[in-house]
Amino acid sequence: MNALVLTMGEPAGIGGEITLKAWLRRGEQVPDFFVVDDADRLQAIAHALGMAVPVTRITEPAMAADVFSSALPVLHQAIARPVHPGRPDTANASCVIASIETAVSLTRSGHARAIVTNPIHKKTLYAAGFRHPGHTEFLAHLAGGSMAPVMMLVGPELRVIPVTVHVPLADAIGALSTEAIVETGVIADTALRRDFGLTSPRLAVAGLNPHAGEEKTIGHEDGEAIAPAVAALRDQGIDAFGPLSPDTMFSPRSRRLYDAALCMYHDQALIPLKTLDVDGGVNVTLGLPFVRTSPDHGTAFDIAGQGIASENSLISALRLADALARRRAVGDS
Repeated sequence: MNALVLTMGEPAGIGGEITLKAWLRRGEQVPDFFVVDDADRLQAIAHALGMAVPVTRITEPAMAADVFSSALPVLHQAIARPVHPGRPDTANASCVIASIETAVSLTRSGHARAIVTNPIHKKTLYAAGFRHPGHTEFLAHLAGGSMAPVMMLVGPELRVIPVTVHVPLADAIGALSTEAIVETGVIADTALRRDFGLTSPRLAVAGLNPHAGEEKTIGHEDGEAIAPAVAALRDQGIDAFGPLSPDTMFSPRSRRLYDAALCMYHDQALIPLKTLDVDGGVNVTLGLPFVRTSPDHGTAFDIAGQGIASENSLISALRLADALARRRAVGDS
């Protein structure tokens, strides 16, 4: 089976060093992967941080399997300007974007079995003319099709799916609608069945306001948008229930009652997941024709280049991408 493809991510962040650390742990059930990155940059990071990681350039993905056991396979994507840790440069934005585009192309053509993306720095990309809100939306654009991309965060104890993602909170509330909640719930249910192997997924739907609106006495969204969405999902045969009070639905007792939580905005979903396990969380994009995962953290400019960044979330992302791709291949065969 073909290797996973890992993207460059923001060169001034921790992506390079956690990639090297993940390869060093290749004997710990880390699946074969290759990186679309600047080979010289990665070798320089290894030397600077005292990591014994030989870097080998490959000219095609098929070479990765033979190389991986003895060296980090890199499909060379040259950076435009030298990188200084913690100091992003818009001149390198095109290289970051090209790395993602190459990964998508290789995966869609069957030369890689899934994509794992290192963290990007959206502000730097925006300054260079990037017009997508983030990774998720850009991947959906590259994939084509009409299905909206949906972000799921997966941890050892919790799966969460925000209906609205990278928008200001005031705009997120305005963007909530019965239709958006239903669409997200349907995509989540499909993915839980296809990729996670759940025959009867249970979706807990979070309320928006304190105490889920307390029968419309604290806001109207829970009764007018969320409750009808839950009913519509149930009408489609999806085991959804709610809206639930967000202050209690993430307790250990409540988490045993569902397989994923459908949340109304970004922080409502990510705060409980990262509180439970910030290093073990993985970002999964649902609704794509290929598997894509990513660490659930950012570029960490404040510690970049120091060799102290944890590779655990990246390794979790690699393992999950491998498992999802294998399950999807069996299901599609």
